[in-house]
Amino acid sequence: MKDSLRTVLYPGTFDPVTNGHVDVVRRAVRLFDRVIVAVGSNTAKAPVFTVAERMAHLRLVCRDLPGVSVASFGGLLTDALHDFGAVAVIRGLRAVSDFEYEFQMALMNRELAAECETVFLMPSPGFSFVSSTMIREIGRLGGDIGAFVPPEICPQVRERFAGAGS
Repeated sequence: MKDSLRTVLYPGTFDPVTNGHVDVVRRAVRLFDRVIVAVGSNTAKAPVFTVAERMAHLRLVCRDLPGVSVASFGGLLTDALHDFGAVAVIRGLRAVSDFEYEFQMALMNRELAAECETVFLMPSPGFSFVSSTMIREIGRLGGDIGAFVPPEICPQVRERFAGAGS
């Protein structure tokens, strides 16, 4: 019965999507019936890839994961939670340094919408240091990002940085 499916929302900018992001999606698939990976528009960030490009990357790297779909949203996360019919939000925690920010965000979201639950998932240890910010910096400086982004999108990510010039 479709109404009984437990849906979770995994929001982020995913600029670019990393192996750590994919690892968190794989973990979420084991816990929920549906996982919606939602590309958010963050006015505080200047993305390298457009929302459409990031969604295309996510669709490509998540294509074989059952119950995963990709969408975008703007505005409040709590509104997106309702719009997508999700019962919870997934947030990845790489290190203790992520916890304070994510904890504050989870509490604020719950204040805005009492039913907004947040589930924290940790990536595999091999991905605990990987962030999109670091990948963008390595890419801009001409470093090898191959170990940090999914192989399906690595050529596109490399090309974007090569075209940007250091």
